[in-house]
Amino acid sequence: MSAVTLIYALLFYLATAILVIGVTRKIFIYARTPQPLKIPTTPAPTTRVGVWLRMAREVTVFESLFKANKWTWLFGWVFHLCLFVELLWHLRYFTEPVWFFVPLLQWFIIFTGFGMVAGLLGLWGRRFLVDRVRYISNLSDHLMLALLVGIGASGLSMKYLARTDIISLKAFFRGLMTFNWQPLPADPALLVHLTLVATLMIVFPVSKLLHAPGVFFSPTRNQVDNSREKRWVAGWSAKIDNTKAAGG
Repeated sequence: MSAVTLIYALLFYLATAILVIGVTRKIFIYARTPQPLKIPTTPAPTTRVGVWLRMAREVTVFESLFKANKWTWLFGWVFHLCLFVELLWHLRYFTEPVWFFVPLLQWFIIFTGFGMVAGLLGLWGRRFLVDRVRYISNLSDHLMLALLVGIGASGLSMKYLARTDIISLKAFFRGLMTFNWQPLPADPALLVHLTLVATLMIVFPVSKLLHAPGVFFSPTRNQVDNSREKRWVAGWSAKIDNTKAAGG
């Protein structure tokens, strides 16, 4: 077994463990964070079904961002859509046989790599060109965007400049899943791409990218606007009231 295979096998085991444990921990914290106030952003749904529909629009078409800023919405939506298609396309490296819908994405893949990078560059550009956005941007924002652009650019380089052996690459990742390690191609572009992906997995649980699961726990989005019809009592508040009542 080559040193490259050993290093990257251990790196992806570590990155996967950090990603899964870190995100699970954050979701647990989000779920247990008190929501003492009824603060849905208006106009808000007055039924639970309406909240579900609102959340569906929020995570698929970024409804609130569309209303706030059309250019930011365009760059953000293009990036997320292209990223989603790319993630589905990458399932071919982990499944055998390949799921039926993955080959259907081949026509879209021609555009998604470029669309992902273009969307990121648009989001990055606004942090330099828009005064109020530049004021609140810090180093971590720029580093995260640079990391994502690097992942997209290195992926495009493997597709158009320095092709790699995707059969061996698939064997490597399938081997990681079954603890039957297979040689990893030592192509420089591939190693750069994998290093950046592993870095993203490691920093994801402590980055602003946690808005991905966090949006589902946002009280401004997941609460029903029925404060006039029903008194809002947070879980911890109800426990305190019950304790006081039991004590006399």
